[in-house]
Amino acid sequence: MNEHWYMLTLVGRDRPGIVARVTHALFEGGCHLGETSMMRLGGNFTIMMMLRYTGTTHSLEQLVAGEAESLGLRLHVDRVEGGLHKHVEPDVRITVYGADRAGIVAQVTGALAEAGLDILDLISDVGGTEQAPIYILHIEGRALEGIPALESALEIVKGKGVDAQLAPVDIMVG
Repeated sequence: MNEHWYMLTLVGRDRPGIVARVTHALFEGGCHLGETSMMRLGGNFTIMMMLRYTGTTHSLEQLVAGEAESLGLRLHVDRVEGGLHKHVEPDVRITVYGADRAGIVAQVTGALAEAGLDILDLISDVGGTEQAPIYILHIEGRALEGIPALESALEIVKGKGVDAQLAPVDIMVG
């Protein structure tokens, strides 16, 4: 039987044991994990897992459905291309702080995209207090048009009420 790659996504309220129970069901069902991303966001938990499996999308859903239901998780499965070992390393890291307001992510990422940033990873958080929230972005990516273009874009963004820092990422190999 041919194995296929799937992207399995689960979302729901965070609780202890989610990862253990889901990965156990996958292992028992003959799945092989590839890349995964698991995180907690505001009391919710999400898992995205690439996995190899010999069955169909439907049979993979059935393999995990019982655990997902008992844990109160919503389940989604898609067939995808594997693409392992094609990891792209970032060459810049950008941190942005600003008063939490509608459109801050769109404004910052739009300016950076126009300046040639290929975003590989973006994590955001809200700090400060309920009365004075601060939006925080941590972005890693590739400067396709060079770092000076990104620095220029960030200067424009800084003029609109945010603070931003850019640092090159040095990848040590060997």
